[in-house]
Amino acid sequence: MNRKMVYFLIGRILLLESGLLLLPLAVSIYYADGGLFPFLITIALGLALGCLLCGLFRTDDPVIFAKEGFFVTGLAWLSVSALGALPFVLSGQIPNFIDAFFETVSGFTTTGASILTDVEAMARSMLFWRSFTHWIGGMGVLVLMVAVMPNLSGRTIHVLRAEMPGPTMGKLSPRLRDTAKILYTLYIAMTLLELVLLVAGGMPLFDSAIHTFGTAGTGGFGMKAASIAGYSPYLQWVIAVFMMLFGINFNLYFLLLMRRFRAALRSEELWTYVILIGTATALICWNILPLCAGFSDALRSAFFQVTSISSTTGFSTVDFDQWPTLSRMILVLLMFIGACAGSTAGGLKVSRAVLLFKTTRREIRHLLHPRSVTSVRFEGKPVESATLISIGTYFALYMGLFAAFWFIVSFQPGFDGVTNFTAVASCLNNIGPGFNLVGPAASYAGYSPFFKVVLAFAMLFGRLEIYPMLISLSPSTWLKK
Repeated sequence: MNRKMVYFLIGRILLLESGLLLLPLAVSIYYADGGLFPFLITIALGLALGCLLCGLFRTDDPVIFAKEGFFVTGLAWLSVSALGALPFVLSGQIPNFIDAFFETVSGFTTTGASILTDVEAMARSMLFWRSFTHWIGGMGVLVLMVAVMPNLSGRTIHVLRAEMPGPTMGKLSPRLRDTAKILYTLYIAMTLLELVLLVAGGMPLFDSAIHTFGTAGTGGFGMKAASIAGYSPYLQWVIAVFMMLFGINFNLYFLLLMRRFRAALRSEELWTYVILIGTATALICWNILPLCAGFSDALRSAFFQVTSISSTTGFSTVDFDQWPTLSRMILVLLMFIGACAGSTAGGLKVSRAVLLFKTTRREIRHLLHPRSVTSVRFEGKPVESATLISIGTYFALYMGLFAAFWFIVSFQPGFDGVTNFTAVASCLNNIGPGFNLVGPAASYAGYSPFFKVVLAFAMLFGRLEIYPMLISLSPSTWLKK
């Protein structure tokens, strides 16, 4: 393994994070909220570590293979989370490093699970940094690095594949750096559009930036205890629609820009995603109608929570933990499915769920008709057996990890089974709120430091889709061969 290149890249990433920290530093200066020195110290430390790693491990061999791609991805996310937690600790806003690490991992992985019990007491600059981590992590730290820094080699596609969510990761352009630029151009354009619409609806600029970061990254960190409940119906509709839009594969937006409308609108994953949201919204709206002020209120609440959970954002306008059992079970199912591959959302992804369903249906048909030969088709094309096997393997790993995390977290005293189940489901699928003691009106503060670390790693496994973290933590990866 090209270890020099791995550590050189970690150094570049720390330098990039130090540059990104200048934005919350500017916010701190503007509001004079006491965050100046915590951010300055963190930036100085990041620059020192970054320069040291880049200087010590500079190499003439920039090639990155699949193993390095997975390894550097896992190590990079641990590094940016550890450095990103320091402003919270140094400012005293989150004095315990484990709590700050949990909050920062939750931010970068776009989970939105929080240990804060009084978010409104936080300094403005800390709120900004907390939500800005969503925006950075939404498209990916390494994708951003590839977009803004000189290309390393033609094999850096392994880096993007290791970080971008979904079964496949392809190029939108022959040059990888151009692909990253296209993705971030789309990402920034959609972010700015939502920001403008929120400001136009009467939301203050700072509030609009915070909630736009949370929506774009499908993260869900807000700045009020009631999340989005205190804002007008117009603002709730804008955020709900954009949560849905950020859950769509960004490749489809590129096709629309290229005026390939038929190709974009023929997407099987897109229509499955839309139908899931529509069906879930209709069922929940019918189920909660007696609890609401009217049909429009029920429809808005149902659509908002469905798009929030299916896009794995985690914003809320109501305490859905108080909804009837049917509605809560629908939300739990949406937690696991998630949104589209190639979006900023978490979960299994709609494409995987569709292919798992089609593979199961084919196997049942084969049992009934042993001589029949049928292929699984997706997006109008037959799917290779290797792809189906890899999806089946991923699903088995996913369920095994879910069971393992749930088993470990179950040792936390004082927490019931539903709380622990939904806490693990929420963290592994990068959603945020669960039910009962980790519901939308509660937090993860009650978990002990050990279990907070366990749940933080569940977030990382979920955001990076298992393999980068498995490879990074594997002893064989660290051994020299």
